[in-house]
Amino acid sequence: MLSGNALRHQIILPEQQAFYDYWRSQCRENALPSRHDIKPEDISVQLPMTSLVERRPSASGHRYHIRLAGTGFWNLYGAEIQGRHIDELPIGCRVDYWTRVLDQVIETRKPYVGVTKPNTPNGSHMAQFWVRVPLSDNGRDINMILGYDHLVKLSDVADQKVTETKIYA
Repeated sequence: MLSGNALRHQIILPEQQAFYDYWRSQCRENALPSRHDIKPEDISVQLPMTSLVERRPSASGHRYHIRLAGTGFWNLYGAEIQGRHIDELPIGCRVDYWTRVLDQVIETRKPYVGVTKPNTPNGSHMAQFWVRVPLSDNGRDINMILGYDHLVKLSDVADQKVTETKIYA
């Protein structure tokens, strides 16, 4: 099912690496882990910024519902987000971003990692390093997505200026 370790090498923060490594350890040969394979006590450090999201059918196709959100999300959003849909959160244009990310996890049946600006009322000064991994009750069909977010002040993120690339013939 999962081969290689290329994604692991793209993960920057140790907290993300530990989360991803734990998820990989719960994968069985030819089967993805289920929600019940993930033990909260095994990811206690990441738990405050852990989420469980499921895709639900809607009149327009589907929506993403947040089944579980750790207590750390309260600080980011200034309110409880558990039980809400992604398109109900105060994230503006980031709704499309997160919908695409979650769609990719389900369609490819693979984990994804990235970094973005949260675009929340309390997070405009933060960088949001994230991991999204698929969960499956039957080992094949994705019925939930487990997520972990790690917030870092933008001022603490190394200035990554793009340098001009010169192409030599």
